[in-house]
Amino acid sequence: MLLPEAMCDARLFGPQIAEFSRERMVVAAPVHLGERIEEVASSLLDGLPRRFALAGMGLGGMVAMELQRRAPDRVLRIMLMGSSPLADTPQQAAERDTLIIKARAGRLSDAVDALLPPDSLAPGPYRAEIQALVQEMAAGLGPEVFVRQVRALQKRRDQQAAMRKLRVPATVLCGAEDTLHPVKRQEVTAELIPGGVLRVIDEAGHLPVLEAPEAVNEALHEWLATPMLLR
Repeated sequence: MLLPEAMCDARLFGPQIAEFSRERMVVAAPVHLGERIEEVASSLLDGLPRRFALAGMGLGGMVAMELQRRAPDRVLRIMLMGSSPLADTPQQAAERDTLIIKARAGRLSDAVDALLPPDSLAPGPYRAEIQALVQEMAAGLGPEVFVRQVRALQKRRDQQAAMRKLRVPATVLCGAEDTLHPVKRQEVTAELIPGGVLRVIDEAGHLPVLEAPEAVNEALHEWLATPMLLR
């Protein structure tokens, strides 16, 4: 099960769906059905298989943490991509209000660029193409989804305690040039998790699934092949 970043849809995971759907059932689920992470997780649980492997990026990673917290016996393994277990600080939450104002004023493109800055991607020949895809996905979802997802980011709980209780194979994956969730912070997240593995993808920023898909697919294959841990 794949959970996308804010204002993204299944196209974010196009290379992964193409790679893994040949031999596995792959589901890319929406992460905008609620104004709280808890509401989004609740909307997903009833429709999911009895047990599943879970990979989420950014906001999708935050939803993944909540799914694991709520239904630990159903999550076989978890991968967090460019995400964070921390709650917004009051200052961070307040700053996000300016993004909501932009989106509601008809400036959705500017709001998306502020939420997912172009310079959070690594320099490279496909940077502009990936950013254009992000804007295309965001336009399809629209300003009301943007507002709901920003509200969910503002209201999210701290998941550090839940991460310390993880007893399934867990990988924290990030791009070496991600400025939104830098490697140092991802190292801290991996250290929270018993047996947690950190995978840093070279020549990639915040969206390594598109920037370096072959390296991400290799990491996913290794993660899926990791033996289950004793609970």
